[in-house]
Amino acid sequence: MTVEISAYPLAIEGQRVGLRDFTPDDLDSTMAIVGDPRVTAYLSFDKKDRQEQERLLAAQVDGAKASPRTEYYLAVTESKTGQVVGFARLGVGAHASAKLGYAIRWQDWGKGFATEAADTLLRFGFETVGLHRVTAACGPDNLASRRVLDKLGFTVEGRLRDHVFTNGAWRDSLLYSILAHEYPAIVGHLSCSTME
Repeated sequence: MTVEISAYPLAIEGQRVGLRDFTPDDLDSTMAIVGDPRVTAYLSFDKKDRQEQERLLAAQVDGAKASPRTEYYLAVTESKTGQVVGFARLGVGAHASAKLGYAIRWQDWGKGFATEAADTLLRFGFETVGLHRVTAACGPDNLASRRVLDKLGFTVEGRLRDHVFTNGAWRDSLLYSILAHEYPAIVGHLSCSTME
């Protein structure tokens, strides 16, 4: 059974990154992620233009105020600067399950921000929300995301053929999952030096 969390605004601190609810002032920062084809080439949607992202961001800000809250679409911020470097998402569904997603702006790839953001959000999902199962999907050619999921202890469940239509073509996805009793086994194994 999941716990209904309606706290707004939500802020969760990790070691090097923080997660917080987006605000309308984050439009420029989000455009560096969802407006960059180098980033969206690996996501399940095409790059967004400014007008489209402004509408989506407004909807996400409004959605964060819902009670009960089933969508945690959070800004990933660098703790030292407070700058938005990405997003992390936990979409809560039935049967104490959720879907995990994340993206980091191009210039911050390889710094371990995705691993720490996903780890921080998983901890929140399992320990605070009371989740039993979290899934994630990524393209087979997204080696960086596959490494993140492996580090976090996810198990590959299979391949979803023609799972998403993005960038003008159908793309397969690899489906991953982690269960609540598996997660504590990897907590503490992650550190800044091991993150990529």
